[in-house]
Amino acid sequence: MRILLVEDERDMAAWLARALKQSGFVVDHAGDARTAEALIADGTGYDAVVLDLGLPDKHGLTLLAEMRNRGNATPVLVLTAQGTLPDRVRGLNLGADDFLAKPFAIEELEARLAALVRRSQGRSRPKLECASLVYDSESHAFTLAGTLLPMTPREHAALSALLMRAGAPVGKSQLYGKVFPHDSGAGPEAIEQVLHRVRRKLAGSDVRVVTVRGLGYMLEAIATADAAGAGDEAGG
Repeated sequence: MRILLVEDERDMAAWLARALKQSGFVVDHAGDARTAEALIADGTGYDAVVLDLGLPDKHGLTLLAEMRNRGNATPVLVLTAQGTLPDRVRGLNLGADDFLAKPFAIEELEARLAALVRRSQGRSRPKLECASLVYDSESHAFTLAGTLLPMTPREHAALSALLMRAGAPVGKSQLYGKVFPHDSGAGPEAIEQVLHRVRRKLAGSDVRVVTVRGLGYMLEAIATADAAGAGDEAGG
């Protein structure tokens, strides 16, 4: 899940980015409205935006209103110390999807983000499944055949993106965008390294990541009898 964090307080931004990354989110940070506008405009597909209101160059609600006026429907969770009812009403009327007053627990922020993304993608259930691979968006955990599947943040982001579109290909550039932050110095080949590790963790199971020539990568369920062969293919 890729998040744009728009927060001008450096310590707060660093803490939030670190905590979200540890939970498997991919986080891009903007310290002001101008940077946020540039990141949104460059075509990066964000799953949600976490927006502080007290930005140095533009009020957060102005940025929000401009996003909505341009037709950008990305879910926006507003963070602010201004927790009064009029502020909340104004924010929601301008297109905010949720509102969280500081101070808050990181667990609540993560749960709210997961709920926003589920609603925006039309999913009412907190779990995604492909064969025996299950992702619980409440706990941000993957299980494979009932066993917890340990994942690094990049592996987690890649497998999440593939599972959300299981059975359909995800373009290489789109997947790269979900896995690596905007300011990452990783080259295009880095996504291959991440997928290689994901394939090794899925080896021998009833689900695999396949390369669809010219279209990208796809997560698919496989017949139980073919699972062992999939492990050999993934190792190649």
